Amino acid sequence: MAQWRMIARDGADMLGEGTIWSARDDAVYWVDILAPALNRLSLKDGAVERWAMPEPLGWVAERAGGGFIGGFKSGFAEISLDPLTITPIGDPEPDLPGNRMNDGKADAQGQIWCGTMDMAEESDSGSLYRLTPDLVWQQMDTGYRVPNGPAFSPCGKWLYHSDTARRIMYRFARTADGIADRQPFIAFTDADGHPDGMTVDADGHIWVAHWSGGRISRFTPDGRLDRAIALPARQVTNICFAGPDLDRMFVSSAAIGLDATPCDGGLFEVDCGVRGLPTHLFGG
Repeated sequence: MAQWRMIARDGADMLGEGTIWSARDDAVYWVDILAPALNRLSLKDGAVERWAMPEPLGWVAERAGGGFIGGFKSGFAEISLDPLTITPIGDPEPDLPGNRMNDGKADAQGQIWCGTMDMAEESDSGSLYRLTPDLVWQQMDTGYRVPNGPAFSPCGKWLYHSDTARRIMYRFARTADGIADRQPFIAFTDADGHPDGMTVDADGHIWVAHWSGGRISRFTPDGRLDRAIALPARQVTNICFAGPDLDRMFVSSAAIGLDATPCDGGLFEVDCGVRGLPTHLFGG
């Protein structure tokens, strides 16, 4: 029996990313960065909706007070749906017009962690930022080609973040002030593809999407490969747990740069046999 099913919908994502579960809406949201668009899958009836965006959108994070914060090419913005309204907050990199945001999510403290990257993927001009609930951002790390993640250990000790281009996942120690002691944690080989988006399950194991690897993998908290699940999409991009019991996994993918098959750029539900952690909300 297949461990996955592809969600039926019209079309596919050029660059699907940023999957998150909204308990409030009983829905999975994810972005198509380069379309650009924001997608929503209702778990109540399976309906898929799509909102066109004015510029590349790397991620959205749900706000505790309603709506979302989005990471656009031009910086942070507030997003409300039905009707769609977008209110800019600010650009952390006005001096880098070739950069855009790529991936991000909120932590248990209600802060958003997100990465920026050179859209041409030619320079190491990307950084890792933290946006606090008072809408103040701070550069926490830099020198990335294609940042992906982040993810947070349930014990609160670790933050995981990757440079997809370098095939390296890093582990940071969480501190009272942010993060410290960046260490290489998991290295991908040529055969693995590249580490893309990730999430952590209730057991503290890290699930990673394989760009150009056609699968997702689960790693133990000490970085050992636990299992892998093959998918029919070649460029797998992001993962989230969803549903009231957090026992449903959804995985996004991308069709960009491919002579695409019907599965490239699809959204998949995967039978992984474990539970995830609740989605953290942005506190601002």
